[in-house]
Amino acid sequence: MPRFLSSSNFRHDRAEALGVLLVNLGTPDAASAPAVRRYLREFLSDSRIVELPRWLWWPILHGFVLRVRPARSARAYRKIWTDDGSPLLLFSHSLTAAVAEKLSVQLKGNVHVELGMSYGNPSIPSALQRLLDANVRRLVLLPLYPQYSSTTTGSVFEAVTKCLSRYRWIPELRFVNHYHDDLEYIGKLADTVRHFRATQGSGDKLLFSFHGIPKESLTKGDPYHCHCQKTARLVAGTLGLADADWLITFQSRVGRQEWLQPYTDETIKALGAQKLGKLDVVCPGFAVDCLETLEEIAMQNAEFFRAAGGGELRYIPSLNDSDEHAALLSRLIIDHSAGWPETLTKYDPQAGLEESQKRARAMGAGN
Repeated sequence: MPRFLSSSNFRHDRAEALGVLLVNLGTPDAASAPAVRRYLREFLSDSRIVELPRWLWWPILHGFVLRVRPARSARAYRKIWTDDGSPLLLFSHSLTAAVAEKLSVQLKGNVHVELGMSYGNPSIPSALQRLLDANVRRLVLLPLYPQYSSTTTGSVFEAVTKCLSRYRWIPELRFVNHYHDDLEYIGKLADTVRHFRATQGSGDKLLFSFHGIPKESLTKGDPYHCHCQKTARLVAGTLGLADADWLITFQSRVGRQEWLQPYTDETIKALGAQKLGKLDVVCPGFAVDCLETLEEIAMQNAEFFRAAGGGELRYIPSLNDSDEHAALLSRLIIDHSAGWPETLTKYDPQAGLEESQKRARAMGAGN
């Protein structure tokens, strides 16, 4: 393998391009135990996901977790799997295409948008290779995580920069760190709740459920907890909800250590025991619906609620591949591209390319 990688088809007379890399968490290739095992091995080997020393974590991961968890997780995936595959992957691909279509109209020159997954396929390295093969010299990195966490956004940044460091010519890079309090994002979340309640009627309470992380991350300086709190508070305020009308919880905890509280499952059981009639649940931290929303919330926790004595738990879908979501992400990308040629009115990506090639050939270049 060469020391440094390059674009497979570089030419001096080829127009430079703007690239956008959308990154989501990922999904197994199939709803089977072997596929889930491969996915979990990659996911749980990330030191930003599990911060234990490798000498301590490796025996646990390979001796217990990867022997027990894949079959159980595969059963959960089969409940939501479609004929075309994973909902997360399908929504992410469709959203990427919608963003690409909007940017092709809003920006000048060559604009290429790719989807990469932190774990599984399509991988971040494969997406970056496609972008660099398209002569991308300016790159906007947008992790699909509104609230920053080292376990998600931080992990994406590390993976992308590590991959780019292997290339000979590294593109300019701009990074969307978070958008948890972006007013357009808040407004679109509020609109989603309004539309749901306009058609289905209002529940007795609105619960904001975010993916949990270990509490230790908060004490070490991870801003995720604060970002989640602010998102929920702003959406509740936009909806005009009283304090008693909404609450925030954290889901998907694993292991024995303390995670961010209150826990979603325990809260939902307690609300059921209070004989609450209708509970509306929204998950603002998930850009598109996935196992954690469709199976954990809409199925598993809905059953917890009924079994405890509650009425109906109604899950409000994520923004998914809606036109509104694509418009939001496109605007974030354009904001972070400010000053780059593709945003300038008089930019002509073809200008001077022929002369550039002539000069390069005169100096001994091959193309």
